[in-house]
Amino acid sequence: MEILFEDNHLIAINKPHGQLVQADESGEMSLLDEVKAFIKNRDQKPGNVFVGLLHRLDRPVGGVVLFAKTSKAASRLSNQFRQHTINKVYWAVVEGQPANLEGEVVQWLVKDKDENVVIAFDHEVENSQKAELRYQVLKTGERSLIEIYPKTGRPHQIRVAMSSLGCPVIGDLKYGATTKLDHNVALFARSLGFDHPISQERITVTAEPSLEIFFNLK
Repeated sequence: MEILFEDNHLIAINKPHGQLVQADESGEMSLLDEVKAFIKNRDQKPGNVFVGLLHRLDRPVGGVVLFAKTSKAASRLSNQFRQHTINKVYWAVVEGQPANLEGEVVQWLVKDKDENVVIAFDHEVENSQKAELRYQVLKTGERSLIEIYPKTGRPHQIRVAMSSLGCPVIGDLKYGATTKLDHNVALFARSLGFDHPISQERITVTAEPSLEIFFNLK
Protein backbone atom coordinates (compact mmCIF):
# COMPACT_ATOMS: atom_id res chain seq x y z
CA MET A 1 0.00 0.00 0.00
CA GLU A 2 1.55 3.30 -1.14
CA ILE A 3 0.84 6.12 1.29
CA LEU A 4 1.05 9.51 -0.42
CA PHE A 5 0.15 11.70 2.56
CA GLU A 6 -0.76 11.11 6.19
CA ASP A 7 -1.26 13.07 9.38
CA ASN A 8 -3.56 12.71 12.39
CA HIS A 9 -6.62 13.61 10.33
CA LEU A 10 -6.12 12.23 6.81
CA ILE A 11 -4.49 9.49 4.82
CA ALA A 12 -4.12 9.44 1.02
CA ILE A 13 -3.33 6.24 -0.87
CA ASN A 14 -2.24 5.50 -4.44
CA LYS A 15 -4.94 2.97 -5.35
CA PRO A 16 -3.81 0.25 -7.74
CA HIS A 17 -5.84 -0.34 -10.88
CA GLY A 18 -8.24 -3.22 -10.31
CA GLN A 19 -8.79 -2.78 -6.57
CA LEU A 20 -12.18 -1.95 -5.08
CA VAL A 21 -12.34 1.23 -3.00
CA GLN A 22 -15.30 -0.04 -0.98
CA ALA A 23 -16.33 -3.67 -0.39
CA ASP A 24 -19.09 -5.18 -2.53
CA GLU A 25 -20.83 -8.53 -2.79
CA SER A 26 -17.65 -10.16 -4.12
CA GLY A 27 -16.19 -10.26 -0.62
CA GLU A 28 -12.77 -9.15 -1.89
CA MET A 29 -10.51 -7.00 0.27
CA SER A 30 -11.21 -3.35 -0.50
CA LEU A 31 -8.85 -0.41 -0.17
CA LEU A 32 -10.98 0.91 2.71
CA ASP A 33 -10.65 -2.41 4.57
CA GLU A 34 -6.92 -2.50 3.85
CA VAL A 35 -6.37 1.00 5.24
CA LYS A 36 -8.34 0.19 8.41
CA ALA A 37 -6.36 -3.02 8.97
CA PHE A 38 -3.06 -1.24 8.31
CA ILE A 39 -3.74 1.54 10.83
CA LYS A 40 -5.05 -0.88 13.45
CA ASN A 41 -1.96 -3.07 13.15
CA ARG A 42 0.64 -0.31 12.85
CA ASP A 43 -0.72 1.81 15.69
CA GLN A 44 -1.81 -1.22 17.78
CA LYS A 45 -5.27 0.24 18.21
CA PRO A 46 -7.84 -1.76 20.21
CA GLY A 47 -11.36 -2.06 18.82
CA ASN A 48 -12.56 -0.58 15.55
CA VAL A 49 -10.57 2.01 13.62
CA PHE A 50 -12.40 5.00 12.10
CA VAL A 51 -11.62 5.57 8.43
CA GLY A 52 -14.07 7.80 6.57
CA LEU A 53 -14.77 7.20 2.89
CA LEU A 54 -14.86 10.57 1.09
CA HIS A 55 -14.96 9.65 -2.60
CA ARG A 56 -14.50 6.68 -4.90
CA LEU A 57 -12.66 5.61 -8.02
CA ASP A 58 -14.03 2.98 -10.39
CA ARG A 59 -12.42 -0.40 -9.83
CA PRO A 60 -10.51 -0.38 -13.18
CA VAL A 61 -9.10 3.11 -12.43
CA GLY A 62 -6.01 3.88 -10.30
CA GLY A 63 -4.72 6.90 -8.46
CA VAL A 64 -5.19 9.16 -5.45
CA VAL A 65 -7.86 8.20 -2.92
CA LEU A 66 -8.24 10.33 0.20
CA PHE A 67 -9.66 9.00 3.47
CA ALA A 68 -10.48 10.79 6.75
CA LYS A 69 -9.13 9.48 10.04
CA THR A 70 -11.52 11.51 12.22
CA SER A 71 -15.23 12.28 11.97
CA LYS A 72 -14.54 16.04 12.01
CA ALA A 73 -12.19 15.72 9.04
CA ALA A 74 -14.71 13.51 7.23
CA SER A 75 -17.50 16.05 7.65
CA ARG A 76 -15.44 19.05 6.55
CA LEU A 77 -13.90 17.32 3.54
CA SER A 78 -17.25 15.88 2.45
CA ASN A 79 -18.49 19.49 2.30
CA GLN A 80 -15.59 20.40 0.03
CA PHE A 81 -16.46 17.56 -2.32
CA ARG A 82 -20.13 18.63 -2.37
CA GLN A 83 -19.21 22.26 -3.02
CA HIS A 84 -16.75 21.31 -5.82
CA THR A 85 -13.82 23.09 -4.18
CA ILE A 86 -11.64 19.98 -4.54
CA ASN A 87 -9.23 20.22 -7.49
CA LYS A 88 -8.97 16.91 -9.35
CA VAL A 89 -6.53 16.11 -12.14
CA TYR A 90 -6.66 12.86 -14.14
CA TRP A 91 -4.45 11.34 -16.78
CA ALA A 92 -5.87 9.17 -19.55
CA VAL A 93 -4.17 7.24 -22.33
CA VAL A 94 -6.61 7.11 -25.23
CA GLU A 95 -6.88 5.57 -28.67
CA GLY A 96 -6.04 8.19 -31.29
CA GLN A 97 -6.44 11.84 -30.36
CA PRO A 98 -9.26 14.39 -30.12
CA ALA A 99 -9.74 16.91 -32.92
CA ASN A 100 -8.82 19.78 -30.60
CA LEU A 101 -5.74 19.66 -28.38
CA GLU A 102 -7.65 21.32 -25.56
CA GLY A 103 -11.27 22.01 -24.83
CA GLU A 104 -14.31 21.49 -22.65
CA VAL A 105 -16.92 18.74 -22.64
CA VAL A 106 -20.39 19.43 -21.24
CA GLN A 107 -22.87 16.55 -21.23
CA TRP A 108 -25.98 15.32 -19.47
CA LEU A 109 -25.54 11.77 -18.22
CA VAL A 110 -28.09 9.07 -17.46
CA LYS A 111 -26.91 5.89 -15.72
CA ASP A 112 -28.32 2.49 -16.61
CA LYS A 113 -27.87 0.78 -13.25
CA ASP A 114 -28.72 -2.67 -14.59
CA GLU A 115 -25.97 -2.53 -17.22
CA ASN A 116 -23.66 -0.22 -15.21
CA VAL A 117 -23.17 2.07 -18.18
CA VAL A 118 -23.74 5.78 -18.63
CA ILE A 119 -25.48 7.31 -21.65
CA ALA A 120 -24.50 10.85 -22.65
CA PHE A 121 -26.75 13.53 -24.16
CA ASP A 122 -25.88 17.00 -25.43
CA HIS A 123 -28.95 18.46 -23.71
CA GLU A 124 -30.83 17.94 -20.48
CA VAL A 125 -33.16 14.93 -20.40
CA GLU A 126 -35.24 13.28 -17.70
CA ASN A 127 -33.17 11.95 -14.75
CA SER A 128 -29.94 13.31 -16.26
CA GLN A 129 -27.03 14.91 -14.41
CA LYS A 130 -24.91 17.66 -15.90
CA ALA A 131 -21.23 16.72 -16.28
CA GLU A 132 -18.45 19.17 -17.12
CA LEU A 133 -14.71 18.83 -17.62
CA ARG A 134 -11.77 20.47 -19.34
CA TYR A 135 -8.94 18.61 -21.02
CA GLN A 136 -5.52 19.23 -22.51
CA VAL A 137 -3.59 16.83 -24.74
CA LEU A 138 -0.06 16.34 -23.38
CA LYS A 139 1.23 13.98 -26.06
CA THR A 140 -0.29 12.91 -29.36
CA GLY A 141 -0.01 9.88 -31.61
CA GLU A 142 -1.77 6.58 -32.19
CA ARG A 143 -2.16 6.72 -28.44
CA SER A 144 -2.41 10.09 -26.76
CA LEU A 145 -1.86 11.22 -23.17
CA ILE A 146 -4.56 13.60 -21.99
CA GLU A 147 -4.76 15.61 -18.77
CA ILE A 148 -8.32 16.10 -17.55
CA TYR A 149 -9.78 18.56 -15.06
CA PRO A 150 -13.30 17.53 -13.96
CA LYS A 151 -15.64 20.27 -12.74
CA THR A 152 -18.20 17.71 -11.59
CA GLY A 153 -17.86 14.21 -10.18
CA ARG A 154 -20.37 12.10 -12.11
CA PRO A 155 -19.98 8.32 -12.51
CA HIS A 156 -17.96 7.40 -15.63
CA GLN A 157 -18.00 11.02 -16.82
CA ILE A 158 -14.36 11.07 -17.98
CA ARG A 159 -14.66 7.72 -19.75
CA VAL A 160 -17.86 8.81 -21.54
CA ALA A 161 -16.40 12.21 -22.45
CA MET A 162 -13.28 10.72 -24.03
CA SER A 163 -15.42 8.26 -25.98
CA SER A 164 -17.62 11.10 -27.24
CA LEU A 165 -14.48 12.87 -28.51
CA GLY A 166 -13.73 9.80 -30.61
CA CYS A 167 -10.80 8.66 -28.49
CA PRO A 168 -11.91 6.10 -25.89
CA VAL A 169 -9.65 5.32 -22.95
CA ILE A 170 -7.35 2.35 -23.60
CA GLY A 171 -8.91 -0.79 -22.11
CA ASP A 172 -12.37 0.77 -21.76
CA LEU A 173 -14.26 -1.76 -23.89
CA LYS A 174 -17.52 -0.60 -22.32
CA TYR A 175 -17.19 2.77 -24.05
CA GLY A 176 -15.76 1.80 -27.40
CA ALA A 177 -12.08 0.97 -26.88
CA THR A 178 -10.65 -1.83 -29.00
CA THR A 179 -7.53 -2.46 -26.89
CA LYS A 180 -7.81 -4.74 -23.86
CA LEU A 181 -5.89 -3.97 -20.67
CA ASP A 182 -6.42 -6.91 -18.28
CA HIS A 183 -9.85 -5.64 -17.14
CA ASN A 184 -8.34 -2.23 -16.26
CA VAL A 185 -8.59 1.12 -18.05
CA ALA A 186 -5.76 3.60 -18.65
CA LEU A 187 -7.33 6.28 -16.48
CA PHE A 188 -5.49 7.59 -13.44
CA ALA A 189 -6.38 10.07 -10.69
CA ARG A 190 -3.15 12.04 -10.90
CA SER A 191 -3.69 14.59 -8.11
CA LEU A 192 -6.17 15.89 -5.56
CA GLY A 193 -6.09 19.42 -4.12
CA PHE A 194 -8.04 20.35 -0.98
CA ASP A 195 -8.08 22.60 2.08
CA HIS A 196 -6.85 20.76 5.16
CA PRO A 197 -9.90 20.28 7.39
CA ILE A 198 -8.10 21.59 10.50
CA SER A 199 -5.25 23.90 9.44
CA GLN A 200 -7.02 25.17 6.26
CA GLU A 201 -3.68 24.87 4.43
CA ARG A 202 -4.10 24.09 0.74
CA ILE A 203 -2.66 20.65 0.07
CA THR A 204 -2.15 18.87 -3.25
CA VAL A 205 -1.45 15.14 -3.22
CA THR A 206 0.09 13.71 -6.40
CA ALA A 207 0.61 10.07 -7.44
CA GLU A 208 2.62 8.31 -10.11
CA PRO A 209 0.86 5.70 -12.27
CA SER A 210 2.11 2.12 -12.23
CA LEU A 211 0.67 0.90 -15.54
CA GLU A 212 3.42 0.63 -18.16
CA ILE A 213 1.21 2.25 -20.78
CA PHE A 214 1.62 5.61 -18.97
CA PHE A 215 5.41 5.37 -18.83
CA ASN A 216 5.56 4.79 -22.59
CA LEU A 217 3.93 8.19 -23.16
CA LYS A 218 5.26 10.38 -20.35
